[in-house]
Amino acid sequence: MDNEITIRLAQQPEADALLSRSPLAALVGMLLDQQVPMEWAFSGPWTIAQRLGSDDLDAHEIAAYDPEAFAALLSEKPAVHRYPGSMAKRVQQLCAYLVEHYEGDAAAVWADAGTGAELLKRLKALPGFGEQKAQIFLALLGKRLGVRPKGWREAAGGYGQANVYRSAADITGPESLAKVRAHKQEMKAAARAARGGE
Repeated sequence: MDNEITIRLAQQPEADALLSRSPLAALVGMLLDQQVPMEWAFSGPWTIAQRLGSDDLDAHEIAAYDPEAFAALLSEKPAVHRYPGSMAKRVQQLCAYLVEHYEGDAAAVWADAGTGAELLKRLKALPGFGEQKAQIFLALLGKRLGVRPKGWREAAGGYGQANVYRSAADITGPESLAKVRAHKQEMKAAARAARGGE
């Protein structure tokens, strides 16, 4: 497999290259993608790898890491997340789950999934992945990484549709990032309006 950069979520070449070649980095980036800007979240795996003195993430190493030391690693300036302590715990829980169920191989989560529904179920079983996060990641796998089991678009819900700008799965560069941001702002405004009656 060539090292073509297919994911451009961090908007930073080294971080995006890691996301494109490392299934675990992509999963960790998705996990971190909450309550912080998307680029910050998806730069996280690269930052963690650098601080671990590696050019990739290793589920076995992270799962076995001393929790306090790992939290400190994510808390160093610049912090990997707005809530580095709680996210450090979540990253370790995710890695521990992958070690226990998939021998530490993140790609095994989707490698032999026969259908989109089965893949969605596996993603939802991951610590820190609810329905929405699982659907967005499934769309990301299909649109950016060529992982397309039967029915993957349907299983990804609205995020699986072609030619939309709804989530991380639809970002290919700064222009599409701006479109996804605009969509999210519209959704938030609509939700506020619905709550306020106007």
